[in-house]
Amino acid sequence: MPSWIADLVRFNEGVQLDRSGHTFHTSATSGVGPRLYGGLIAAQALAAASATVDSTRVPQSLHAYFIKGGRIGVDIEFTVEITRDGRSFNTRRVTAEQDGAAIFEMLASFHQPETTTDWQREAPLPLELTDATILTKLPVAWADHFEMRVAPGQHGHDDWPVQPFWFRTREPVEDDPVLRACALTFISDLGLVSSARPPGGGRPGPGGAASLDHALWLHRPSDPHQWHLYQAVAVSHSDARGLARGSIHREDGTLIASVAQESLWRI
Repeated sequence: MPSWIADLVRFNEGVQLDRSGHTFHTSATSGVGPRLYGGLIAAQALAAASATVDSTRVPQSLHAYFIKGGRIGVDIEFTVEITRDGRSFNTRRVTAEQDGAAIFEMLASFHQPETTTDWQREAPLPLELTDATILTKLPVAWADHFEMRVAPGQHGHDDWPVQPFWFRTREPVEDDPVLRACALTFISDLGLVSSARPPGGGRPGPGGAASLDHALWLHRPSDPHQWHLYQAVAVSHSDARGLARGSIHREDGTLIASVAQESLWRI
């Protein structure tokens, strides 16, 4: 049986090929209220881009823009533009549309693995796994794909996890670098909007709070069955936009990925 992430990034039959790229179609139901969950759209876009590169190339980074809130239950068309195929890197541009209107744009890069120096800046983890408490209640069913642990007393609004939090998948995921990168992309959008809340800021006003853009750098392979710590902090807020930077580490402190996201915050 395919894993939960394989099901989420599976495309319908009839992939179309033309001179400039590929078009993929899928349905999506994972959301927050009436809107699609941004991490799902990003994971599906990465899977579509991955389908157009050689299987020896692995996802290296993605840079995405949330143009318009996606609607649950409406089919999505992902168009992948083949922008460059080099000796070491491949670059793809992905546009997601619903009913002919663009809702999401992404640039994704893929890299041929190389043997080289492996170094990272050492930093203590802000929350040890043994000190974290199990998050037993999650606000949406799709979040149950993951086990989560948070700092004692750090349950967010409506039981959303608050950074830093530990996570791992509840179910097996195939030993496939693309699917595992998609799983990490899926969860990388979780909690960053709240992390960008300005100091002393209250609940969002009529304009709400929403993701504007999202960047993810995949430094090392991840094993979704192992615990990972996701920490993020606000670094700037102005002009109704808040920026949060985050990182994802293995339990031994190895840095797996870095994240940055700007969110709209109208208070």
